[in-house]
Amino acid sequence: MRSLTWDLRSTPLARMVACSTAVQRKVVSLVGHGIGRNLVGYDEAIELISPTLEIRMTERCLPGMLALFVSVAYSIAFIDHLCVPAYAQPSNTDSANETTSLALLTLDRIYQSSEFNERSFNGRWLSQTGDEAPSYTRVESSSIIKYDVNPKRRTVMASADDLTPPGATKPLSIDDYVFSNDLARVLIYTNSVRVWRAKTRGDYWVLDRGTRQLTKIAADLDPSMLMYAKFSPDGNSVAFVYKGSLYVQNLLTQVMLQIAKGRDKLLAGMSDWVYEEEFKLRDAFWWSPDGKSVAYLTFDTSPVKDFSLINNTDSLYPAVKQFPYAKAGTPNSIVKLHVAQLDPFYIWKVEPKEDTIPTDYLPRVQWIEGTGQLISRRMNRLQNHEVIAIEDYKQGTRTVVLENFDDAWIDLQDELVFSDDGKTFLYLAESDQWRHLYRVDVSTKSRTLLTPGSYDVIELVAVDQSSGDCLYFIASPDAAQNRFLYRYSFSDKQTQRITPDNLDGTHAYEISPDGKFAFHRHSSTEQPTVTNLITLPDHAVVETLESNEKLAEVVKQLETKPFEFVQIDIGETKLDAWVLPPVPASSDQSHPLLVHVYGEPAGSTVVNRWGGKTALWHRLLAQQGYMVASIDNRGTKAPRGREFRKSVYRQVGTLGPNDQAAAVKKLIEQRPTIDPSNVGIWGWSGGGTSTLHALFRHSDTFRTGISVAPVANLAYYDTIYEERYMGLPTDNVEGYRAGSAINFVKDFQGNLLLVHGTADDNVHFQASELLINELVKHNKQFDLFVYPGRSHSISEGKNTRRHLMTMVTDYLKEHLPVEAAADDHR
Repeated sequence: MRSLTWDLRSTPLARMVACSTAVQRKVVSLVGHGIGRNLVGYDEAIELISPTLEIRMTERCLPGMLALFVSVAYSIAFIDHLCVPAYAQPSNTDSANETTSLALLTLDRIYQSSEFNERSFNGRWLSQTGDEAPSYTRVESSSIIKYDVNPKRRTVMASADDLTPPGATKPLSIDDYVFSNDLARVLIYTNSVRVWRAKTRGDYWVLDRGTRQLTKIAADLDPSMLMYAKFSPDGNSVAFVYKGSLYVQNLLTQVMLQIAKGRDKLLAGMSDWVYEEEFKLRDAFWWSPDGKSVAYLTFDTSPVKDFSLINNTDSLYPAVKQFPYAKAGTPNSIVKLHVAQLDPFYIWKVEPKEDTIPTDYLPRVQWIEGTGQLISRRMNRLQNHEVIAIEDYKQGTRTVVLENFDDAWIDLQDELVFSDDGKTFLYLAESDQWRHLYRVDVSTKSRTLLTPGSYDVIELVAVDQSSGDCLYFIASPDAAQNRFLYRYSFSDKQTQRITPDNLDGTHAYEISPDGKFAFHRHSSTEQPTVTNLITLPDHAVVETLESNEKLAEVVKQLETKPFEFVQIDIGETKLDAWVLPPVPASSDQSHPLLVHVYGEPAGSTVVNRWGGKTALWHRLLAQQGYMVASIDNRGTKAPRGREFRKSVYRQVGTLGPNDQAAAVKKLIEQRPTIDPSNVGIWGWSGGGTSTLHALFRHSDTFRTGISVAPVANLAYYDTIYEERYMGLPTDNVEGYRAGSAINFVKDFQGNLLLVHGTADDNVHFQASELLINELVKHNKQFDLFVYPGRSHSISEGKNTRRHLMTMVTDYLKEHLPVEAAADDHR
């Protein structure tokens, strides 16, 4: 069974390990399978951005850390916080007050205590050979433990003593790990350091499980400077990046070979900033299946202008950090593909000579496991033309196996799975207005639709390569907020839902190599994540691996109403939304409405899953008398068909805010307890941009807004994201003008709190400075808070998050007050 799920909740390396030759995860086969690639990331980062925000590929709101991932269509959350009225204060005077304190939320409970922390299961499947029963590993007390599934048996694969370096008194801290294909060695990632989004730089050690010898990779090089180390297929070598150069170290001889030398403005085996951010490509090298060659990319960043981040607080004089950052309409890095043969050493350049092959972007490279052929995926600058080709690099020729065009843009999908013989492959495309799975014949280029129907395939989870009989995918045909598992049979061409009918919410699966078991993670807005070991295809529970029972009990005691999923008819279309009613609610009392928004093509907020601390903050607001809502406008990444998603093409910043305003007006009509003069909106990153548009262009609807890290001028964001959805600035002058909130400041009326971090490498503080100037120019009064040295997540530094959310809460209480609100006592 070839598993394609990238689990975001398991330990970092679990998301990157190739389970076996029979089982490959999607991101493993297409993006790489080294360790230390995603240690600080989407869940943490996205929990800073939205409680239910789902961003699968190019989210602008990928703020700072990436550590817990929940399959590519799984969890994500946004920011958190809020203050508490007098009646919400915990009291220890008597049992009645104690019960009351458990029912009511406070900022301290959400952000200062651990009672709402969600636990995650960190297991990952091991490769299987022959008739072996499936097994998985997990880290326990600095040891790596294997669990056989049937029968249940526990085996220590690498003990804490094994992982204690010579002369050390304690074992290595395991940030990540991966086994060689034959399980004879394990590669340990430790001492990791954050680089942009993730902790991708650190130290690597190899444990030989036969000799129990623990060896540091590249021991003579600077500590915590190695990146993306990967075993060769035979487990006898490790390839890695060091200071922009690509190396291979032979584990038998300890000889180290430099494959490609990096230098100033040239990176080998690793990507530049914009590829990492928007294509999710970090490690840019791939072992051939026979281990005799390494394919890799080089990034010549010399055409790209540097952007400067100024650090005023860590030293007596300012420190300046510069890095290449391509803004919309400006030159990108020059990316080249190479293949290095290791013995005898030789390097081939793989460059298309045909005029019909787009050369602007090269976001994916992979080898076909069964044939050893090299695959490249190239796109043009507008990202509406894609070519997938087999590269005969020794002969200097290529065979195009698939070519796609789109009137808007092509989403880069990681669902590209070749059969063992290389004659066919599976591909996710929008050829019939819905995102569906197709089987493509390499020789004839003919496509066979596998998943017909008026629904989107959200994610390909796994393909049964052993029997070739079935594949598993995620979809939600009837309600866009849910995520369910489906099975397609190649033999009878039938599709059936595997997730039980009585389980709404979000479901994510990691399927064992033999396809008979899976880790099943399930959550909803009312239930924290539960992880079970199940059998397939009957979905029977074998055991509960993580129940989060303690958290669930705490949540049950809260005084709250459930999230309501609704559709709002705005005339042109119906928009999905969730509404969190105030507690208590009274028919004779009006309530302020706070809208939580993202609104851009990279993600969606209306997803039925556990929303983390941000959702708890929204519940705290509801306890104080606020009604809270979130709406997925047209153009968001909701599974509602191509027309819904791509109607926003060339009009980001206009269609979405108009939909939001229309939906809010309709919601006010439907819910008479909403005070129409007391409507607020808040968002982060793309949501911060949507907030600016709401205030500047729809001041008749929105009174107060909190905009965090917004893109006030679209031309100041990066090439890949902005041009994908808007085209080039020179070809869409009016679209960029209309989509940039800075051009509508003169119409602003109301209250604005603008928040930004000065070390934001993603959405630069520069654009907010331009916005400030424009607000001053038009004599528009507003509130501003700047966090020195904080990145896009505004999470660095002691007490930063609580400070931020205290400020946000206070601002709402002052400018979006609840009728007869109680005094605030934190």
